[in-house]
Amino acid sequence: MAKITKEAALLYHSQGKPGKIEVVPTKPYSTQTDLSLAYSPGVAEPCLEIEKNPQDAYKYTAKGNLVAVISNGTAVLGLGDIGALSGKPVMEGKGLLFKIYAGIDVFDIEIEEKDPDKFIEAVKAIAPTFGGINLEDIKAPECFEIERRLKEELDIPVMHDDQHGTAIISSAGLINALQVANKKIEDVKIVVNGAGASAVSCTKLYVSLGARLENIVMVDSKGVISKNRTDLNEQKRYFATNRTDIHTLEEAIKGADVFLGLSRGNVLSQDMVRSMAASPIVFALANPVPEISYEDAMASRPDVLMSTGRSDYPNQINNVIGFPYIFRGALDTQASAINEEMKIAAVHAIANLAKQPVPDVVNAAYHVNNLTFGPEYFIPKPVDPRLITEVSMAVAKAAMQSGVARKQIEDWDAYKLRLRELMGYESKLTRQLYETARQNPQRVVFAEGGHPNMLKAAVEAKAEGICHPVLLGNDEKIEKLAKELDLNLEGIEIVNLRHDRETERRERYAHILAEKRAREGATYDEANDKMFERNYFGMMMVETGDADAMITGLYTKYTNTIKVAKEVIGIRSEYKHFGTMHILNSKKGTYFLADTLINRHPDTDTLIDVAKLAEHTVRFFNHTPIMAMLSYSNFGSDQAGSPAKVHEAVSFMHKNYPELAIDGEMQVNFAMNTELRDAKYPFTRLKGKDVNTLIFPNLSSANSGYKLIQAMTDTELIGPIQMGLNKPIHFTDIESSVRDIVNITAVAVIDALVDKKKASIK
Repeated sequence: MAKITKEAALLYHSQGKPGKIEVVPTKPYSTQTDLSLAYSPGVAEPCLEIEKNPQDAYKYTAKGNLVAVISNGTAVLGLGDIGALSGKPVMEGKGLLFKIYAGIDVFDIEIEEKDPDKFIEAVKAIAPTFGGINLEDIKAPECFEIERRLKEELDIPVMHDDQHGTAIISSAGLINALQVANKKIEDVKIVVNGAGASAVSCTKLYVSLGARLENIVMVDSKGVISKNRTDLNEQKRYFATNRTDIHTLEEAIKGADVFLGLSRGNVLSQDMVRSMAASPIVFALANPVPEISYEDAMASRPDVLMSTGRSDYPNQINNVIGFPYIFRGALDTQASAINEEMKIAAVHAIANLAKQPVPDVVNAAYHVNNLTFGPEYFIPKPVDPRLITEVSMAVAKAAMQSGVARKQIEDWDAYKLRLRELMGYESKLTRQLYETARQNPQRVVFAEGGHPNMLKAAVEAKAEGICHPVLLGNDEKIEKLAKELDLNLEGIEIVNLRHDRETERRERYAHILAEKRAREGATYDEANDKMFERNYFGMMMVETGDADAMITGLYTKYTNTIKVAKEVIGIRSEYKHFGTMHILNSKKGTYFLADTLINRHPDTDTLIDVAKLAEHTVRFFNHTPIMAMLSYSNFGSDQAGSPAKVHEAVSFMHKNYPELAIDGEMQVNFAMNTELRDAKYPFTRLKGKDVNTLIFPNLSSANSGYKLIQAMTDTELIGPIQMGLNKPIHFTDIESSVRDIVNITAVAVIDALVDKKKASIK
């Protein structure tokens, strides 16, 4: 991990718009009608409804997705009592995490008040604004009383994350670490170094999960907390031990199974770790310097199971694994509280997730191939996209079962999909693609079977049930790679096209291709040589019906792939050209972009074919095409170069397809802004219509356009989708992710199904 400098941190927080969060409108506001609905007089109507039924605030306002992150700055990170205003960057950061991990909006509230009673009154006064309250960085012991009172006196979820967040994540880690160590929680001896809010909350939750109070020793700055001490507050007295033979951490830790550190750096020595029981569990959570470094702990003995609070070592105990999703589940059930049942549900959901196969996006983020449950991985990674569904759903169910939910979730599958869509992990379109493909999975050839991403995609596509994969490549190398990546190849066919056993098939394919291209100078010997190339062989599998579709492009330059596709598969008889499309799924809707890969400098005839192909493809995806043919100029204002070609193509389409909503040439801002376009150019065929299909004037603009969107937003892109070949041959490119390839595979399967249906009708 890169070293964070003071200069870099200050620049990050100050550059552009200062701070890390902003308010974004969620309703239209461009017309006078919009503004009248947003404010006066329209706003009176929801006000009156809420007056009649306060619960309607969840229906008509942002309350149901709004959390307050509130602090008085008395215990900010490792900085201590730096004041409310100085802690604001931390509270903004917490708001950012809520938003990016769970889609929850946040107002950060910094209250300059250390008196617990006055602080509580201030929070209660603003509570109606929010669906939940996240207390943050408030020092102990005041934080205990503040949280207790607010939970009793408010009817919305209140959680002090410094206490419960660490408790929930470390509890999940402890459950799994004990499983790895083959120990039971009710039997282990636990030493807790630190007696602040986090330490107390963690230890209480361990007890709720089965740890025995008599097996726990807590240590503060003055030594072991024992019953013969007279300086203990209420929280410490609860954990006071009867043992009189131990006074220091060094004495307490001998023979212990678990060490939990929530104190300060470098207080646990290697000798202390060596004095612990077999397979010791060490959670050194002081930040940024842990009680013992990861390196020192691992060097002390080989059987140690280690966690820290740092992201640059395995098994990070990070609150972001919990709090966004706990509040997500609480908000979605309009819960009146976050209770013990909900916290324990989160613990088990997080623990169970670490035992499931790790998705590729997580492996890629940490530059590893096969994270699997064990000593190096017993806590899920913060980037795991499944946390939003697994933890939020578990918390929501616990809220309902424990009686604090005021809204019932009845369709859990629909809720899971809504969560995934909320975070952009899934869209309605991709879900439909997968569901359609699963109904009749086809044989799909993956040309570059030895490429890690294509191999993973083939395995994932089979697991998703959308196809029967056929991998092309060296079988021994593919099997070795699969073993390295911990991939199961059971039921997946591997074809080594260079193997002697494929001689008969190569020869058969060569005869067919030579006969097909005979009048273009093709010979059998030349065709036979080509059958040793994966694209020729794979496309011939599709051409002859040995397979239904093919995915290629990760290794091969697309210009060469295009040449092979034209030669082997050919372009559909009604067209002279073929192209590709990318589908863009955004918050504003679904858009179709063409041609993004094939035709570099299209002439008028090529643009006409691309428009016709795009119209057909958009309908293939169950959308009605509203098409804009783009240029750098509008409607004849430049009558040379590419605008002239686009102008001619539009004229042809208007004449031959009078019912099609298509127009141009036009600049992209006019295409995307209906009001602007209709006011300036009221004569277009697009009047009153929202464009969903963009035809670019050349490959440079199309390719740059979709890649700019991809680089600058989190919008989902599906593609490139082939348009116009005789058979379902679909392309990827060198930067395609595993999910990209699986998405294209689903498209290829549906393409093959449509082709078969057409053939049966004929």
